Formats: sequence, C-alpha cells, structure tokens
Amino acid sequence: MRSIPGRATAGLLFLMTALLWQRPLAAAPVPVRFVEGSLHGFLVLSTSQEVLIASGDLLQVVQGGEVKTRLVFHFKDGSVLDETVVFTQRNVFTLQSYHLLQRGPVFPEDTEISLERASGKYHVKTRAHKDGREKVQDGTLEMPLDVSNGMVLTLVKNLSAGTGETVHMVAFTPAPKLIKLQLAPAGEQKVLIGGSERTATHYVLKPILGIWLKLFASLLGRVPPDNHAWIVTADVPAFVKFEGPLYMNGPVWRIELTSPRWRPEP
Repeated sequence: MRSIPGRATAGLLFLMTALLWQRPLAAAPVPVRFVEGSLHGFLVLSTSQEVLIASGDLLQVVQGGEVKTRLVFHFKDGSVLDETVVFTQRNVFTLQSYHLLQRGPVFPEDTEISLERASGKYHVKTRAHKDGREKVQDGTLEMPLDVSNGMVLTLVKNLSAGTGETVHMVAFTPAPKLIKLQLAPAGEQKVLIGGSERTATHYVLKPILGIWLKLFASLLGRVPPDNHAWIVTADVPAFVKFEGPLYMNGPVWRIELTSPRWRPEP
C-alpha cells in the first residue's frame, strides 16, 4: 500500500522535471517598423455565427514617449470588457503596464487584472457570480522584454512580409503563467473594402506549451486554442479581423472594424 503514493510522487516529479527542461523556443521583442500614433477606431464583437453581441472603441494616445491603448466593449446584456496597455516603442515594442477588467453575466466571473513592469507586481481579483465570493492574488513576476499582453495586434502589424516571431505572454489562470506565443503567417485572403478588393495576410497566434505542459493542460481542460488575425499589409498595415476567445475557456468571438452610420432623418 505504501508503494502507491511513492509511485505517484515519482510520476509528479518526472512531470515537473520534464516541464522545467523543455527546450525553449527563441523569443524576442518585435522591432518597430511603423510607429503608433493617436487613433479612435470603432469595433463590433460577434459570435462565430455572426450574431452581434457588443460594440466597442479602440482608443490610443501618445504621451511622454509612451503609447496608451484602451480597448472597451459594451455588451448588450450590460457586461463590459475594458483592457488598457501602456507600452514604449523605442526601437522595439516594450510593455510597461497592463490592466484588464471583465464584468457582467457574459463572463463566468468578474475579473480584474493588473501588471506593472517597473515593480514586477501583479494583482488578480475574481468575484464569483453565484455566491459573490472574492479571491485575490498579489505577487511579483520577472517579465522578459517581449511580454505582449494587449499588444499582439500591434506586433503582428510590424512583422516583415512572410515572417513570424515568438513572444511571451502572461496567462492568468488566475495565477500568472509565462508562456510563449508564436505569431506565424498562414497565407493570404481577399477582402472587399468598399468596391475594391484588397489582400489580407492571415496570422495564426499559437500558444507554445511544450509536449508535457500541453498534456498537463489538457488533463485540466485548459488548453488555450489558437487565435487568428487578418492584416492588410500593403503600404501601411491595417487591422481587419480577429478571431479567438477573450477569456479562459471562452467561446470563439470575432472582432471587426465598423463605420458610423447616420440615423435617418424624420
């Protein structure tokens, strides 16, 4: 009877050793090819069945050598997703701070996350919808220069034609886990803009977990899926579409640009 716990412990140690000794993929900050500036974009969020569920804004300003980007979605059921990232763009893109708020019935729980490069501090607070119970985690995390939370679409726009890159992401589960994210081109597709046809490059945004970590994640039911982004790369790159979940184990949603429409006059 005593041999069973011993074998279980040995198996756990073997798994942890395998995770620690995974051969790392090369990861590096993405060089700045196109400097970010001030903008205000209008967005829509829909399901994979093209059902509109939220409208949003992408707000970006440049102040004191830093770029502050805020993405806000207001859902039809009153839920809110509010993501803010501050980064610098001196030769390479470098995240300085990150804040995420997800609140409302569309999410499995209310979540607030913050991350600071200067101090390395992170803060995670979740609140269950069923009983209102709150959980708080605070700590510090050493972040590589290429951590890209909230910046992935900016990085993809700056990749050279036909090339990819591997960067780091901090995944909150809710405890922070540092993982690699591969940004890889996956062909081209035609898109209509007005009455003209343009070419968009399709990028696959693939979390790299390693064999053993992927197996471990699959046992827990938390294997992150690939995300997808489409960028018109001719001349100056422009975002077209994103597809993927916006929270852990969430459904695949689609983010697209939209244009203002005038209400008909009486």
